[in-house]
Amino acid sequence: MSIVLPTRPVGRTKLSVPELGFGAAPLGNLYRAMSDDDARDTALAALQGGITHFDTAPYYGFGLSERRVGDAVRGHQSIVVSTKVGRLLKPDSTIQGSGSRHGFYSPMPFQPVYDYSFNGVMASWEASRQRLGLARIDILYVHDIGRLTHGDQHEVSFRQLTRGGGFRALEELRSSNEISAFGLGVNETAICLEAMDHAELDVILLAGRYTLLEQDSLNDLLPACARSRTSIVVGGPYNSGILATGRTRSTAPVMIAFRGMPS
Repeated sequence: MSIVLPTRPVGRTKLSVPELGFGAAPLGNLYRAMSDDDARDTALAALQGGITHFDTAPYYGFGLSERRVGDAVRGHQSIVVSTKVGRLLKPDSTIQGSGSRHGFYSPMPFQPVYDYSFNGVMASWEASRQRLGLARIDILYVHDIGRLTHGDQHEVSFRQLTRGGGFRALEELRSSNEISAFGLGVNETAICLEAMDHAELDVILLAGRYTLLEQDSLNDLLPACARSRTSIVVGGPYNSGILATGRTRSTAPVMIAFRGMPS
């Protein structure tokens, strides 16, 4: 890597990440197909640019993004990889081709199924390690928990985390040093404050809620994170390109990480 970016610590952990990270949803063919070669070249260019934090998820292309991220970073040193739990990928032989599903043009024949329970979190973590082809995942985020995603089923999903052992699974993985940190990866702030009453979160990946167009999270969430020393990773700080392109074109966010509140 020819460039070294400034780093920030992740919560109270010993882990640090660069101020700019790579959001790998596009590597899962978000909104348009990307070849394996282009995906690899994109990730390698990021590495050359000093980016050593890659964020992915099982949901991104239904396993495709994780496979591509793992293939790109495997063998490189000092790489921080984060992925997510909350959805399991179930094989579905009826899926044919690479048509759009949930915005991803992926050929991977899997359907995402929500599961935030102890067993679901553990199964998701192990499956992600296999898809990534990596012995270790540094950060696990609980993906898309909250009323924005689950509506009337929110209480059921959240109980899986609290009473069903989802948070306990993450705490066990952290205490046994299988992961360095865990938190939430969400698009809403209320669930972050709710979750902080139930678990000691190291980091929150907050997408679209602290941007050039929206700063309501400054009123409650960011001060709460500063008090608890919970880091924030900002996803889509430029509203995914909407200020440059308008609403007619979809672009994928990069991530900027900072500790507690922005300086």
